[in-house]
Amino acid sequence: MAGLIVTAPAEFASALPQGGKLVGLDVGTKTIGIAICDAGWHFAGPSETIRRVKFTQDVASLRRIIEHEHALGLVVGLPLNMDGSDSPRTQSVRAFARNLAPLELPILLWDERWSTQAVERAMIAADVSRAKRAEKVDALAAAHILQGAIDALANLGSGG
Repeated sequence: MAGLIVTAPAEFASALPQGGKLVGLDVGTKTIGIAICDAGWHFAGPSETIRRVKFTQDVASLRRIIEHEHALGLVVGLPLNMDGSDSPRTQSVRAFARNLAPLELPILLWDERWSTQAVERAMIAADVSRAKRAEKVDALAAAHILQGAIDALANLGSGG
């Protein structure tokens, strides 16, 4: 099921019947926030933020992370408009996901409408400085996206 790009958690889960580590991506115009979850799909945590350069270099960086983590799938945050419709940014992320085909991994596009705002609010509440927030927000947003996706995947198994 390599190269499969879906928005339905059930389809994604069927491409990964044995589970496995996943990599979450918060794709921005200047950076890509990266998160990793455990093979049992319980906990997602921020990993790093890579600065975007050229697409080939971006993919090479992602490939290194995927290989290091032995990840079996990708969850890519999809920036929908508040009404659920696509925007030019959504189309850009969809194209980015399609261009990840050489990685030969199933990809789940996950609604990320509230991820950055949720992470920003939590960091402000924790009194994290503006500079530290800017440094951490992309990887934390990727973790928020990935956690939402693995929660949905876990609910598939529990009939919820």
